[in-house]
Amino acid sequence: MSTVPEAWRTEAAAVEAVLTVALEPVPPGILAELLEVPVERVEELCQALAASYEAEERGFALVRVAGGYRFQSHPSLYGYVERFVLEGSMQRLSPAALETLAVVAYKQPISRAQVSVIRGVNVEATMRTLVQHGYVREVGRDAGPGQAVMFGTSALFLEKLGLDSLADLPPLQHFVPGAETVELLEQALRPAPEG
Repeated sequence: MSTVPEAWRTEAAAVEAVLTVALEPVPPGILAELLEVPVERVEELCQALAASYEAEERGFALVRVAGGYRFQSHPSLYGYVERFVLEGSMQRLSPAALETLAVVAYKQPISRAQVSVIRGVNVEATMRTLVQHGYVREVGRDAGPGQAVMFGTSALFLEKLGLDSLADLPPLQHFVPGAETVELLEQALRPAPEG
């Protein structure tokens, strides 16, 4: 970035300094306020920084996730980072927790009882685990009888999946069989008529 004006170098350095100490992704609006420049300028700065890190084949990348910018390890170096992080210290989510998290992600806001109906099992303990890990949070109450607590995913969920917003979730049709396949499965699973 040596060919860019001095103001850009100073602003870029300020973005780097803030993102280096940030614990969560920093929204471009906050960066714009700190630098006293328009949000569009912050977006340009972040794109330029990201491109320069990529061109220099750095071990980190500047990415936009959960509505803000943050530094993270470069995806091509995942294996090294995984070995470092997983040295006995990280606990993985169970398949039941992952299934429950997927239901919440795609159906939110959703009550615990609704998740249980969709999964066909009681999800009380699983939901508690997801809330404790910070992937799921209470987002309100149902207006209906009993005013059930409604749940949704958190910013940490977006951050861990590397998504900027829920709109970036893959479409469900990639995971659900077509109507013809469902019909064939239902026919195959129906009991044969007695007689």
